[in-house]
Amino acid sequence: MRLIQTLVPDGKHELVVAALEDEQVDFAMADETSRSSYSDIIYIPADADEVEQIVDLLRDVGIEREGYMVVSDVETIVSDRFAGQIASDNKEGDGERISRDELRTKARNLSRSTRNYIALTVISAIVATAGLLQDSAAVVVGSMVIAPLIGPAMASCVGTVINDDDLFWEGIRSQAIGLGVAVLSATIFAIAYRFMLAPDLELLLIQQIAERAHPGLLALAVALGAGAAGSLSLTSGADEALVGVMIAVALMPPAASVGLGLAYVEPALAFGAGVLVLVNLLSINAAGILTIWAKEYKPNHWYDAKRARRITIERLVTFTIAILLLTSFLAVSSLDARDSMALESQVESIVDEQVDGDVLAVSFTYEADLISQTPRGVTIHVRSDSETTALAETITAAIESETGRSLDVTVVNEDAAITTANR
Repeated sequence: MRLIQTLVPDGKHELVVAALEDEQVDFAMADETSRSSYSDIIYIPADADEVEQIVDLLRDVGIEREGYMVVSDVETIVSDRFAGQIASDNKEGDGERISRDELRTKARNLSRSTRNYIALTVISAIVATAGLLQDSAAVVVGSMVIAPLIGPAMASCVGTVINDDDLFWEGIRSQAIGLGVAVLSATIFAIAYRFMLAPDLELLLIQQIAERAHPGLLALAVALGAGAAGSLSLTSGADEALVGVMIAVALMPPAASVGLGLAYVEPALAFGAGVLVLVNLLSINAAGILTIWAKEYKPNHWYDAKRARRITIERLVTFTIAILLLTSFLAVSSLDARDSMALESQVESIVDEQVDGDVLAVSFTYEADLISQTPRGVTIHVRSDSETTALAETITAAIESETGRSLDVTVVNEDAAITTANR
C-alpha cells in the first residue's frame, strides 16, 4: 500500500474533490493552516499499482504545477475497506507495479556513485579475485552478494524508457566507474599476489578462471536473464538485493578475471573475460530496457512519450548491434568447444581400440589463443605389456588417419604393485 499526500492550492478545492469523487478514489482532506497559498491537505491511501493513475489525475487538475505530492510506503492499514489490497500486497510480486515517479526516484537513489558504492565494489572485486585464485565457487558467490552493481544498470534502463537523459547518463557513468574500479582493484590485488606468493602460477589450469577465458553463448542467457529479472524486481517494488546477486554473477567474476589476465600478462584471459564483461553489460541494459518498456512505463505528456519511444528504440538497436558483434567471439568459443569435445570422444575411442591392456586415464592439453583453444597433445595412462614408444607411434598414426588432426601423444605405462603388511 501507498499513501499519497498533497497540498491543494487556493481555488482548487472543488476541482480536486470532483475529480477524485468521479474516479471513486477514497481520500481524506484537512485544512492547511500554515498561512501559505494552499487551502487543504489531501491524504489518499492507494494500492501500489493505482498510484500512477491517481498522480496523473491530480496533475491534470494542476496540483503538481502549483504544489507538490509525496508518495510514501505504508506498513499496514487497519481497515476492512482495504483488506483485499493489503492481502495482495503481502504476496510479493503478485502483479504489483509501482508508479512512474516512484520508479524514477528509486532508480535515481540506486544510481549514485557514492563512497559506499566504490568501497563495496573494491571489496567485492578483491574477494572475487581471491575466490577465482582458490578455485572456490563459494567465495566467488560471496563476492557477488556485496557487489552493488544492480543500481546503475537499472538507472540507465529507467532513464531510457521514461525519457530522463540525466538519469540514463548517470547510470552509464556509474556502471563505467564501477567496472573500472573492479578491474583496477582486481589487477592490483593480483599483482601483489603474483609477486609475493605465486609468480609462476598457470591461471588457465584453474577451472574458475579458465571458463571465463573462452566463454560460450550460454553466458549471454545469464546476462539477459539478469537484466530482465532486475527490471521486474525494480518495477514491482520488490527487494532487488537478491536479484542484484544475479547481475553481479554476470559482471564481477569476469571483471576480476580481466584483472588477473592483466596482472599475469595472459592476453587470452584478459581479452576473453573483457569481451564477456562487455557482452554481459550490454545485454543487461538491453534486457532491462525491453522489460521496463513492456511494462508500459512512459512519460505522461504525449510529446515526451513520443521522444522516449524513439530514444528507446534507438538505444535498443544500438545495444543489439553491439551485442551481436561481440557475441560472434562467444559463438566461436562455443563452436570450438563443441569440436574439442567431439575430438576428445573420438580420440578416446581410438585409444581404446589401440591399447592392448587397461586404459587408466586420458587427458588433453590445449594451447589458448585470444578467442579459442587448440588441442595440442594427449597423455594416456595405461597398464599394458606393449612398449610405450611403439604404442605412442601407433596411436599418433591412428589419430591422424581418423581425425585429420596431429596431436602430440604421450603414453605412460603404469605398473604398480601394492603390498599390505599386517601387524
